[in-house]
Amino acid sequence: MTEKIAPRIALVTGASRGLGAAMAEQLALRGWHVVAVARTTGGLEELDDRAKAAGLPGAGSLTLAPMDVTTDDAMRHLCRSIHDRWGGLSLWVHAAVHAAPMAPAGSLDAKDWDKSIATNTRATGLLIPMVEPLLRAHDGTALFFDDPRAGLAFFGAYGSTKAAQIALAKSWQAETAKHGPRVVIATPAPMPTATRARFFPGEDRTKLADVQAEAARILDRL
Repeated sequence: MTEKIAPRIALVTGASRGLGAAMAEQLALRGWHVVAVARTTGGLEELDDRAKAAGLPGAGSLTLAPMDVTTDDAMRHLCRSIHDRWGGLSLWVHAAVHAAPMAPAGSLDAKDWDKSIATNTRATGLLIPMVEPLLRAHDGTALFFDDPRAGLAFFGAYGSTKAAQIALAKSWQAETAKHGPRVVIATPAPMPTATRARFFPGEDRTKLADVQAEAARILDRL
């Protein structure tokens, strides 16, 4: 009897827009089954439409999971469901981020500050313990994206909370260097995403890297 080969399973958090969506799409086109998580249902449906429209032989598939990474019980239930269905994960791509509007540190909006902490820092700290056993089960890899804005003028909320996220990822990377899971921190090239447009609304976007090409480059390096 021929043994059935299980699909490679990837979890992409923050999959409805920008680099997260591009990573999910590229993974699906390469034959992975992608569990795509995002708050924006419409964005997830558009991602699914694009992946199906490509129609490449051997392409993978998507499971759409419209939920907020800051909702602990929802993410815990999702991770349990991944365990029950597939036994683990081969890849976790963490692209979920809250890009608070640029503002002086002395004028930070309390709601944006709280949301930045909840999404960029707290959620990461709670997701790592949930996802680590899934990655260990399949000798998997966790992928984070650095965006070094910490300490720059007007980037107080985004820069500090994103830096805290990456610091946590680096600690995890050091702790798991010998026995896994593998933790990779990539620094993408500037891309014409909605997040970047919020920070640099007047720049020439034609000079920025294509999002799909950047996602493919990062996956190739993995």
